[in-house]
Amino acid sequence: MSGQGDEEREFDFRWAAEAELKEPSARARMLAARWRENPPGPVPFRPDPGPAAPRRSSWVSTALVLGCVAAVIVVLGYLQTRSPY
Repeated sequence: MSGQGDEEREFDFRWAAEAELKEPSARARMLAARWRENPPGPVPFRPDPGPAAPRRSSWVSTALVLGCVAAVIVVLGYLQTRSPY
């Protein structure tokens, strides 16, 4: 090491922001080259959503929850009757 302090080795953001020439990123250069040959078509700001998936009716969910609660009650009752205490 040349003995520089941490402050001197740290990246100077002000110096980078004041640079006269700012090189685009590799992705920006790649897209610019690709779009020169084949420009992209127009894209709507917010495309129309596709068809919605069918939803279960609320009674199916209710029946499922009540069935699980009933099963837990039955299992707990069975375990309580089998315990010797």
